[in-house]
Order: sequence, then C-alpha cells, then structure tokens
Amino acid sequence: MVDAHRLVGPVPFDDLPADPRPDMDRLGIEAACVTHTLCLYADPAAGNEALSALDDPRLIPVPVVVPGVPGAGVPAVLDEVLDWDVRLVRLCPERHRFELTGPVALRWLAAMAARDLPVAIDLEETSPAALRTLAAEIPDLRVLLLNPGYRRLRAVAELMATVPNLWLEIGTVNTQRGVEWLAERYGADRLVFGTGAPVLDDCGPRFLLDHLELGAAEVELIASGALRRLM
Repeated sequence: MVDAHRLVGPVPFDDLPADPRPDMDRLGIEAACVTHTLCLYADPAAGNEALSALDDPRLIPVPVVVPGVPGAGVPAVLDEVLDWDVRLVRLCPERHRFELTGPVALRWLAAMAARDLPVAIDLEETSPAALRTLAAEIPDLRVLLLNPGYRRLRAVAELMATVPNLWLEIGTVNTQRGVEWLAERYGADRLVFGTGAPVLDDCGPRFLLDHLELGAAEVELIASGALRRLM
C-alpha cells in the first residue's frame, strides 16, 4: 500500500506530526509520496531543499514546481526540474499564484511531459476547465488529481471521461460506492490510494480501501499498482 498524497514537516496552524512514518506503520502503509510542508505554507525552494535531505526509501519525494519567467520560478530555471531525480512533482497554481495554462507553465509542463514526468495537482488549486485546456495543449502529460472530494463527482467523472491521462486520488471520494462507481466506468487502474495526511484524515481513506466492493485485483491496483504505473 502506497499513499500518493502525504505531507512531511511541521504544519504552522496545528499541532500535527511532522514525521509521517509512525502513522504509516500504524495503518500498514508501506510507502508514501511526500511533499514538505514548507513548500505549501512558506517557501517552496526551502521546502524542496528539506525534502531532498530525506534519507528513507519509504518516503518518495514530491517537490513543488512553480513555473515562472527567469528569476520568478522554483526552481529558478526549467532545466533544474529536468535534472531532478524524482518520479512525481506537485503544482499549486492557486497557492503560488501562477496560471496553469499560461505560456510559461505550458512550456515547462510540455518539457516535463517529454521527460515522462507526471504532475500532481489538488482540485482546490485549479478547475476542471483549466485541466481540460491543459490536456488539450499537452495530451501526453500525466496528471494525478489530488483531493477531489465527493461533492464534485459529476465534474470529476467528466474529466476522467475526456482526459485519458488523468489519475484520481480517492481519499476524499467518501460517498457511498463513489469509488466503485468510478472504477466501473473508468477503471481501477486510474484510481490511486491517498490521504492528504496529516492535514486531512488518514484513517478514513484506509478504512475505505479495506471495504471497497471491488475484486481483489482492483483493490490492489488502487492500493499501489495504479500509482506505480503512473510514476
């Protein structure tokens, strides 16, 4: 079992664990894709530096990229992203105030797609319309959509129907048989286990995974197989 969406580091607005590994052990989670909290709540460059210092194969680093003109991006230039030895990067266009479908971001993302580097984006950071535009501009770019929730299930389903290179984190799809409904229509191989912990709850997604009304092979895909293929 691999958690596709987890944070590491201190959270400024709450007394939450900075180290995810004890909770991962408690829930039987083998590994986790982690972004440093500094990337989200302070300085993305400092967060990426702290992330690079992690030395545990269970914690898969997911640095944050902020596309920008020279001197305004994180990292400073696109070539640095392409030189990273990572399997997934995260974008936060709302939080970091850049246009996901603007010319600079499209140039950076096209280069990442050419290097077969997927990106993770929280639905709260963008819109279905922007994601459809992104897919039309760069159809080879693989996107992991984080934190979709369940109140926008129709919009999410429409995205999955029209954007074949979109994967979905299921941690907040906690409506009755919502995950099963998506799996039946778009395949369990595009659904990914994730929690958003520690800011979001990790016990609920873990419980959800254990009680899915799907076959064992489909549950295995959601638990880790789909994410491993994505990365």
